[in-house]
Amino acid sequence: MTTPVRSYAAHSPTGRLGLFQFDRRSPRPDDVVIEVLYCGVCHSDLHTVRNDWGNAQYPIVPGHEIIGRVVAVGAEVSRFQPGERVGVGCMVASCRHCGSCGKGWEQYCESGATYTYNSKDPIDGSATQGGYSEQIVVAQDFVLKVPEALDPAATAPLLCAGITTWSPLRHWQVGPGSRVAIVGLGGLGHMGLKLAKAMGAEVTLFSRSPGKEADARRLGADRIVISTDEGQMASVTGRFDLVIDTVPCDHDVNPYLPTLASNGTLVMVGYLGPLTVPLNTVPMVRGRKALAGSLIGGIAETQAMLDFCGQHGITSDIELIRIQDINEAYERLIKADVKYRFVIDMASLQDGAPAMGSGVAA
Repeated sequence: MTTPVRSYAAHSPTGRLGLFQFDRRSPRPDDVVIEVLYCGVCHSDLHTVRNDWGNAQYPIVPGHEIIGRVVAVGAEVSRFQPGERVGVGCMVASCRHCGSCGKGWEQYCESGATYTYNSKDPIDGSATQGGYSEQIVVAQDFVLKVPEALDPAATAPLLCAGITTWSPLRHWQVGPGSRVAIVGLGGLGHMGLKLAKAMGAEVTLFSRSPGKEADARRLGADRIVISTDEGQMASVTGRFDLVIDTVPCDHDVNPYLPTLASNGTLVMVGYLGPLTVPLNTVPMVRGRKALAGSLIGGIAETQAMLDFCGQHGITSDIELIRIQDINEAYERLIKADVKYRFVIDMASLQDGAPAMGSGVAA
């Protein structure tokens, strides 16, 4: 039996998000029904709503940084009980049998992962809708346990911003003695600083803005390098084992390649698309340096990240907002006017007017 839920949705790339009612799909035996308490606001929400990637299917209820409470479980669910605090990130399904899924890399599922919103449920074909809503229904294998010690609102962005930076840090085996640099101090960048520092690395921030030094040090940076200053950039030539580039728009990556040590890697996690400035391969060939990409993380990897954050007391720096202010938050997000992540208090959804519209979603 489907359940009508209230949400905020986009109906076109140019319209404002507004109140919307749709039907969540009927829970299956392996499903967990979750009351959404908090939902982070990600750049991907904005890109999807405005159809920047050309694949938007309206209406869209965004939101893939979800913290909630279990309200019901299916007959086959063994890992969760009503009342537990849980999280849902960017994926709600995958094929579970391909080579990538077998390695715990569901985000690279060879059949295509099913995303939390703007995707299709692999069983009934219904549109998935995200966390800007009262409730969500998710198979237990894609639900995460959230450490009780962490503030739930500030934990929400870990489900995307946290795992997006954690995954390359873990994949490239960052630990004590590693030299890591983060490009950009935003939602992703501030998590990269916190996580790399907690893993024992020497951490540097690359920024175009000199005024960010105090905040960067508070978040874990040992050094700040102004990327537009040729002298400062030259001073870190050949220094870093790993550079994580969190910039969400097209930009020149060439200045960062010489800062890599031999065998070092520059990982793109913020921008999807072609680079306007051609890549100069000379420093790569001469130093066996690599340019790579990384997408969120698998479910086991995300759980490991949450457990690590629970042990170290790591959460995101957030600004808590009402759902009614989401359109203004998007405009501020474009201007990078947030430190460092918006999170919606979904209790505010109860303050809205009678819902309009209808649909069915996972």
